[in-house]
Amino acid sequence: MDRRRNMLIGIVAGVVIVAALSYVTGLTKLIRSSFGSSAEYKSSESVTAPELAAGDWINSEPLKLNELRGRVVLIEFWTFGCINCRNTLPFVKSWADRYREKGLTVIGVHSPEFDEERNVEQLRREVTSLGIRYAVVTDNDYQTWSAYHVEAWPTTFLLDKQGRIRWMHQGEGSYDEAERLIQKLLAEKDT
Repeated sequence: MDRRRNMLIGIVAGVVIVAALSYVTGLTKLIRSSFGSSAEYKSSESVTAPELAAGDWINSEPLKLNELRGRVVLIEFWTFGCINCRNTLPFVKSWADRYREKGLTVIGVHSPEFDEERNVEQLRREVTSLGIRYAVVTDNDYQTWSAYHVEAWPTTFLLDKQGRIRWMHQGEGSYDEAERLIQKLLAEKDT
């Protein structure tokens, strides 16, 4: 009986130590982020979105966020070799098509994970083969990625009509939440 009790105490102590170390080292945050996380911001908590860094533009002339004021902007950080990014693509394409005329602008920021994804001509071929018709900008030097403090592919931001970040989601999922917020932001006054 004492042997079982000592073994149980050892297991419980081990679990507590591993949990504490995971929390302290940030491993818990990393594990949770792989399953996706969202954050909606009230307009009073929002910050103005950083401008997009220079890059090669596909499907569009260069866009400036300050010139898009009055429109809701969805920015998705992605890379064409990422399966999670490909899984979000049908939703992003659908929103771009359905809400463009109502005031939504979608911008894909292509931040490569692997060297072969840095090739702009390869990216152009992938954009065409994936049926992406919205604007895509290259971010080969990760300047925009860094400015937005992105940590994983895909990461999606929604900006309100004043250019403030109102929602962020890392990973797949939360598609209904994203669409509801797109509709809400489109309905807001332009103040």
